[in-house]
Amino acid sequence: MAESGLIIVDKPAEWTSHDVVGKMRRLAGTRRVGHAGTLDPMATGVLVIGVEKATRLLGHLALTEKVYESTMRLGVTTNTDDAEGEVTAIVPAGQVTEADVRRGVEALTGRIMQVPPQVSAIKVNGERAYRRARAGEDVELAARPVTVHAFEVTAVRVHDDVVDVDATVRCSSGTYIRALARDLGGGLGVGGHLTYLRRTRVGPYDISAAKTIEELGVECSVLPIGAAVAAAFPRRDVTAEEAKIVSHGGRLPSLGLGDGPIGVFGPGDELLALVEEQGRAAKPLAVFVG
Repeated sequence: MAESGLIIVDKPAEWTSHDVVGKMRRLAGTRRVGHAGTLDPMATGVLVIGVEKATRLLGHLALTEKVYESTMRLGVTTNTDDAEGEVTAIVPAGQVTEADVRRGVEALTGRIMQVPPQVSAIKVNGERAYRRARAGEDVELAARPVTVHAFEVTAVRVHDDVVDVDATVRCSSGTYIRALARDLGGGLGVGGHLTYLRRTRVGPYDISAAKTIEELGVECSVLPIGAAVAAAFPRRDVTAEEAKIVSHGGRLPSLGLGDGPIGVFGPGDELLALVEEQGRAAKPLAVFVG
């Protein structure tokens, strides 16, 4: 059996997240592989892959904060809000100043309501929005609350009628960077789309720890599941008696360790479970032993 843990992949451009999962299944020698948070094909960077028991962590890891490096082109709108789509409008943007850009960015920072791109994996009446959009349907998606913790402009470059904005974005799960590009351009009256995207962090997992597909082909480095949980979530160490309770799906008293998952470790540093405190009890979310 393959080792349970996480593989931090530096996803190459033009690969889908599903492509990476397929490759990792072959390299890890198991079908039990999944990913925490899809990256669009044009995007590169951190894709967290779970192997064996660690697949049960992925839904929780997908909810963590993410960091992206991006380039947003103002003056051109596409039907996908990124460079892979068809151009739908061109409005000269040469008059847009850096001060204009920074004001636009400020309006998109903090807790905002964001309409996802039409070409996205959001489900509409049970069907993915991108399937409906590609079939020619005009898909209307509801705005959703997201949090843009930081939207830092690192460069503004004017090229005749278009303006390229380089920016680093730190945001909550569910934030679409291409929607930020669309809305930045829209707010400035010239439209916009995303031309470059690289994810540099997912929760505690940074691009510095990521391996390329080629590197993983030489050595398939797996972060053990216990180390993965300890890096991502608060830790709770329990006695042998408490370990028995948790291993059978029982509840423990809450210790006030906060909202969200907590990693429970038994004697010998063995990962036992993820729990969540609800009132006076810590309820198991996933049990990894027994």
